[in-house]
Amino acid sequence: MPNLILTKDQREKLKEPLGELIKGSSVECNRVLKETIGAERPSLLLLVGDTVSRNAVQAGIKPDVVVVDEKEMRAEATPFAYSSQHVFRTKNAAGTIDLIAWEAVEEATRRRNSIVQVDGEEDLLTLVAISVAPLGSLVVYGQPNEGIVLVRVSREKKREVDGIIQGMEKRD
Repeated sequence: MPNLILTKDQREKLKEPLGELIKGSSVECNRVLKETIGAERPSLLLLVGDTVSRNAVQAGIKPDVVVVDEKEMRAEATPFAYSSQHVFRTKNAAGTIDLIAWEAVEEATRRRNSIVQVDGEEDLLTLVAISVAPLGSLVVYGQPNEGIVLVRVSREKKREVDGIIQGMEKRD
């Protein structure tokens, strides 16, 4: 199966949040995230990114799936304690979706209580998380220097993301 590579046009489009942008400090963002979880009771909570994952876990939020690459803003991430029943290790180059990484995210989502540790970059695996998560899930990722983005997984959101994925270049 080919790997997927982001095009220049898609790179620009993905600078816009895929869901609701919550601006503010990590404390403010996690307060809103907790309120959202309490009100909406998502079927699954997936966190993509080291900063958003660390801040949420330290705020007492219990995700079903965490996807991290141990980097924050391209520098080494501050480690945090997160124990999960299932650990998946995979590779994913910047600007791509490696299909082995896709399978890791998909399996982690199916099993829950999972962490996916990515050698490379996890950013585009947000698209995979939205694509494979059950309807009614909440996928959360960081918007650098702004806050966090809450993506409510609906049929419409899955169609939007699948359109982006289908538009990516395919390479072996």
